[in-house]
Amino acid sequence: MPHFSSRSFHSFLSVPVFVLCLLGGGIASAQSSPASEQASFWASLEALCGQAFGGELTTYDPESDAGWLGQAMTIHFRECSENEIKVPLVVGDDRSRTWVITRTEQGLFLKHDHRHEDGSEDSVTWYGGRTTDAGRAWRQAFVVDDYSRALFYAEGLDVSANNIWYMEVHGNEKFAYGLTRPNRHFRAEFDLTQAVEAPPAPWGAE
Repeated sequence: MPHFSSRSFHSFLSVPVFVLCLLGGGIASAQSSPASEQASFWASLEALCGQAFGGELTTYDPESDAGWLGQAMTIHFRECSENEIKVPLVVGDDRSRTWVITRTEQGLFLKHDHRHEDGSEDSVTWYGGRTTDAGRAWRQAFVVDDYSRALFYAEGLDVSANNIWYMEVHGNEKFAYGLTRPNRHFRAEFDLTQAVEAPPAPWGAE
């Protein structure tokens, strides 16, 4: 914090009121900037609506993620509304996963909708988290929420109680989805420079 002498303080009081108003407007803008980071990120997601993109794992555990290796991966920004975006993730022939990103006054939320092939919900579904800070216009992180922690404990997945998921949009070049926690980092990247054919609807889609 800058130090003001008594002389400089009296000089400050002599500043015209309209200048102080301008400064006040600048301060207000700075205080509102966190919301603009998430607004910019949301706009980047909206720009991808209706399109599908191929990708691959870039960081993974050979044992935990063995079922993903060698499989074609596609994301589809399939459903977009003012405050919700649904992105099915297809891995090989598995259409069980959909990311659901929601925009609220409290920030952004990410949930994972997991389904069986008959459309019924998996026992581990609707887990995820919320943003706890402004993030960046190109990157948002989602800290595991209380519902998800309780679900993980109930299903014997205690290690997942420390999950942090993240999404990144790097201009028109790359989209990334990742999961991180102690001793674990999973990351998949998708090429935004070339759209691909949209996959079939995810399991359970109406």
